[in-house]
Amino acid sequence: MPKIFESPDKGATIYERDSGEIYKVLVKENKSALDELRENKMWGEIRRMAKTNPAMQEYTDKCIELYHLLKDNK
Repeated sequence: MPKIFESPDKGATIYERDSGEIYKVLVKENKSALDELRENKMWGEIRRMAKTNPAMQEYTDKCIELYHLLKDNK
């Protein structure tokens, strides 16, 4: 099936989807070094919070499971 590439911001962010589908996958996002640092800090905080918060642990586990499913299906 042909791939469609879309960008809402003139190429800074690029999404890919199959022709005829609405589900998009983020291919590229232009982030500053500061944005990446903030995001890495947030994920560290999420992992630490998950150690003591069952709800956060549940959703962290689901996120990791989804990551592996998507990664293995490429």
